[in-house]
Amino acid sequence: MKPVVAVVDAETSGNVGTIARAMKNFGFEDLYLVNPPDLHRDSEAYGFAGQAREDVLPNAEIVTFDYLVENFHTVGFTSITNEDARKHTRFPFRTPDELVASLSDVETQTCLVFGRERVGLVNEELERIDEVASIPASADYPSLNLGQAATVALYELQDLARDDSQLPDVSTQRADEAEIEAFYDHFGEFLDDLDYPGEKKPKTLRMMRRILGRAHPTGREVNTLRGILRRAQRKADD
Repeated sequence: MKPVVAVVDAETSGNVGTIARAMKNFGFEDLYLVNPPDLHRDSEAYGFAGQAREDVLPNAEIVTFDYLVENFHTVGFTSITNEDARKHTRFPFRTPDELVASLSDVETQTCLVFGRERVGLVNEELERIDEVASIPASADYPSLNLGQAATVALYELQDLARDDSQLPDVSTQRADEAEIEAFYDHFGEFLDDLDYPGEKKPKTLRMMRRILGRAHPTGREVNTLRGILRRAQRKADD
């Protein structure tokens, strides 16, 4: 089931708008707000929300923290700390990419809970959360801005929410083997036209085969390369 997103006690409406926009970017739809700032139409929230101002943001529901705990499997996001099994309010935790695998196998409604700009979710709230997640970051400065943290997390978790049927097909359509083999033959003829040293030709052909083998060219790319060879051959004949 597609997770919902909750923001607890955000101080600035701009961060709420940023999170709504990230939700729209990555396929999330339902936003819950606990003690939100003013979100009127002229606020930064609507200015930062992009196309999410049309649906995600105006449809956001204001609820209590108790409501989240009582109605969802909750995952709270927090900064990495030095806590361990002896003191485990924020431990153990999963990274967002680890959450994808675990939540994919669970038939329950999950709520991704993000906290305040300055202090995030406090320990009393985390003690009531079912799971803790944290975004790995530099030990010199591991704390992320609220909007940044939510955007990174939602990007990592988009496989749980995005409808891939709406995306363009960007997979590489590799050229047929016959087309590629024809290019190799053509390249060999091109080397002959250049009076390329015969003792070097097998090694050069093998190198070209390795290059194209790694590249997985499309039919159009192979045709373009052959067009370049033909043009070069005509110039050589002039």
